[in-house]
Amino acid sequence: MITVTNFHIRYGAEVADALRAGRPVVALESTIVSHGLPRPENLRVARQIESAVRDAGAVPATIGMVGGELVVGLDDAQLTRLATVDGVAKLSVRDVAVAAATGADGATTVAATSAVAAAAGIAVFATGGLGGVHREAAHTFDESADLVTLARTPIAVVCAGVKSILDVGATLERLETLGVGVVGYRTRRFPGFYLTDGGFDLDWSVDSPEQVADVLAARTQHGLPEGGLIVANPLPVDEQLDPTLHDRTLTEGLALLERDGITGKAVTPYLLAHFHSATEGASLAVNVRIILRNADLAARIAVAAAGRADTRA
Repeated sequence: MITVTNFHIRYGAEVADALRAGRPVVALESTIVSHGLPRPENLRVARQIESAVRDAGAVPATIGMVGGELVVGLDDAQLTRLATVDGVAKLSVRDVAVAAATGADGATTVAATSAVAAAAGIAVFATGGLGGVHREAAHTFDESADLVTLARTPIAVVCAGVKSILDVGATLERLETLGVGVVGYRTRRFPGFYLTDGGFDLDWSVDSPEQVADVLAARTQHGLPEGGLIVANPLPVDEQLDPTLHDRTLTEGLALLERDGITGKAVTPYLLAHFHSATEGASLAVNVRIILRNADLAARIAVAAAGRADTRA
């Protein structure tokens, strides 16, 4: 175990070897395992995600907390523990210290995974959908810590945009204000997680993993402030959730949120569970396609970035 920029981190053996050798590594979150997917599919999908990264030539580094210790590169036993035991805490950046001090098991969110991955020297992270500005945020001030964390964390996050349960337009405005770069992968439209098109244009598009690696290198070469880069990777139209079903389910879910008084970090898992139930599993299948596609693309970006580093050396 070593200390890196205020984090006490234990590395999995494979991840430690890869980082020492300069081989490509992709960070993966554990919240999707503990809180984002139902049992027992969560463990099966977690292993599939890691396999997708390996198949594309990189080393997966699933990040989580086991018994109060941050682990970058959970082994299968640790992954199984976070997928199957009750009481696993959902850890954003602000929660890490308390969870560590109390010896908790914890699953890291996009924000915490990004921060820990960057501290560990990992430059690429694959997730499903980014957190963002919630609907009615003008009254509730409910905004994901993902946004502020990415404003100060040098990492590329491959995602399918932000979850469509959020205020997509307001989230893009906040990302602009915070100086977080956003590029579409082979698209000039921002994806809406379950939906191919989230309804908003993008200024920039890239066509290959190598172009993303070029962007990451250019940020360093030009001495730009450290911050995140969002690589928005939409589902093909024929793989998205049926838009009519999506809109009906979202409307129903928002009404249930208000009825049940659900707020804060409980909102996203509540709505995702509603989507899974109301769509009879169709949304879960889409969710899995999203994360597997993003894991593959993130791995190819990591491979391209590592190749650039080898050339410079």
